[in-house]
Amino acid sequence: MDLSLFFAGTAGSVPTARRGLPAILLRRGADRILFDCGEGTQRQLLRSAGLADLSDVFITHFHADHWLGLPGMLKTFDLRAREKPLTIWGPPGLRALMHSIRHIWGGCGYEIALVELPPDAMVERDEYVIEPFPVNHRGTAYGYAITEDDRPGRFDAELAERLGVTPGPDFGRIQRGETVAGVRPEQVIGEPRLGRKLVISGDTGPSEELIEMAHRADLLVHEATFTQDEAERARETQHSTAAQAARAAAEAEVRMLALVHLSTRYGGREIRDEARALFRETVVPRDFDAIDVPFPERGGPQLVRWDPRAPLPQEADAEIAAVEPGA
Repeated sequence: MDLSLFFAGTAGSVPTARRGLPAILLRRGADRILFDCGEGTQRQLLRSAGLADLSDVFITHFHADHWLGLPGMLKTFDLRAREKPLTIWGPPGLRALMHSIRHIWGGCGYEIALVELPPDAMVERDEYVIEPFPVNHRGTAYGYAITEDDRPGRFDAELAERLGVTPGPDFGRIQRGETVAGVRPEQVIGEPRLGRKLVISGDTGPSEELIEMAHRADLLVHEATFTQDEAERARETQHSTAAQAARAAAEAEVRMLALVHLSTRYGGREIRDEARALFRETVVPRDFDAIDVPFPERGGPQLVRWDPRAPLPQEADAEIAAVEPGA
């Protein structure tokens, strides 16, 4: 099962010519789930991965740079005659926010559900869960942990056959937990293998809760609005420096740290270098980059840089045509 994060927007509170406002697309198999939807997100997606048929949008908090792209995207889905329901999740206060701008996005021809999440909630999906957790930012703010179910241990077909299990249906029976020809499943099936885990911080200052939730995650996406020379500004605004994010990654023992939500002060190199001095496996994605997360036995997470010369994917071409007839 393929698993990746696509970075549609990596800027902080203000967009730049190179970085859009916060938006991260989770791609797992056929699932497409968006985390935050800053102004211009739908355009960012149309220019790159395609405006996917999202099933869910998770909002980390209610500062405008994290949700202002929602009304336009909801209306675009309506213009495309969307029929599939869409669920928008977020901290308490989500319904009040969305109802206050109902005159902008209301009247859509598909079902939109608004779900306010308590911090101990667990949103179950097919073989994985999404869990919100509180972080240290102004007002109620969440990070999100995406955790796959454990996978069955590896089945040793050669050993099973040597012990007298006939290849074919009997292999399936023993993998389902039955004893076959006197051979117990634990004799030929290894220990369960951990699923993958991704953690998205949202906006936050240093957070013990985040470190706990990110323990041994394959990928931690952490905001790094400032470098350490702006540590006082970070403290005042409840944001993080690159060094603070790196220390969190080291303490949590994650496999890779990806830094986003960069202030307009920085091009990216300063943020990366400061973090790498403390946590080597640090990357700073640009807009339209992705990070592929294979199963651990197949290697570590890999940053995939966007190639602007590459043709748009088929779904992006089709969606541009759907939104802009005659394009």
